[in-house]
Amino acid sequence: MKEIPFYKMSGSGNDFIIIDNRNQIIAESGLSQFISGICRRKLSVGADGVILIENSDEVDFRWRFFNSDGSPAEMCGNGARCAARFAHVNGIAGNQLAFETEAGIISARIDNDRVKVKMPNPTDLKLDYDVVLKGGRINICSVNTGVPHVIIMQDQINDVDVVNLGREIRHHRDFAPAGTNVNFCCRRRHDEIAVRTYERGVENETLACGTGSIASALIAAFKLEMTSPIRVLARSGEYLTIYFNQADSRFDDIFMEGDARIIYHGELGSDAWQ
Repeated sequence: MKEIPFYKMSGSGNDFIIIDNRNQIIAESGLSQFISGICRRKLSVGADGVILIENSDEVDFRWRFFNSDGSPAEMCGNGARCAARFAHVNGIAGNQLAFETEAGIISARIDNDRVKVKMPNPTDLKLDYDVVLKGGRINICSVNTGVPHVIIMQDQINDVDVVNLGREIRHHRDFAPAGTNVNFCCRRRHDEIAVRTYERGVENETLACGTGSIASALIAAFKLEMTSPIRVLARSGEYLTIYFNQADSRFDDIFMEGDARIIYHGELGSDAWQ
């Protein structure tokens, strides 16, 4: 492969490498190794994930999203905002657009570096059940907001061992074989929660998770009787705003709003993935 143009972008602390692949400049052979190679921190560009922008016959474009380990994922909320702004900045779409994902069609509206995206309706909502861990039983909720999430409500989350506890739940037999993302959530104010997330595929705590913020906001709405919109404080210190309609335990018309920052752009040489 020749040198490959790319953008480095950040959505509330989640960082991504975005490549315009409409002309198929990325080879399919060895794609997973290419993804994991360029996502290496300190040895390459480094990122939580990679987004390939491709052609669509239905809407403005299609994306393929990959975690930093090279595995594909259906959805990433913070990545969706970055992909939308990338497409707008590069003349692929206007400031109102739609794109294909494995989780369905996502629509977005761009206002400078702020992007509001309409997300898929949640599925597989389960409330207040126990899983057995090495240290005993723990009460959890779970929901799929494009990808699967476990939510653990706590009084405070500053001292939580997110990596070790998150990793144990992520690989728990109850969520095999696909695994799950794990969110630790607490209420801060009447309209605000804080969330820390262990992300499947990254296999570590990330500074933000869009689909995890949505999952946590929906569970907080149900369990704590919070109403839309809910502000979510990510580990990065940035805020996401989650909008939704609720009828009992059913949710729809879910929107997420937050920043989508262009950090830099350049070209990947072969050393970046080798």
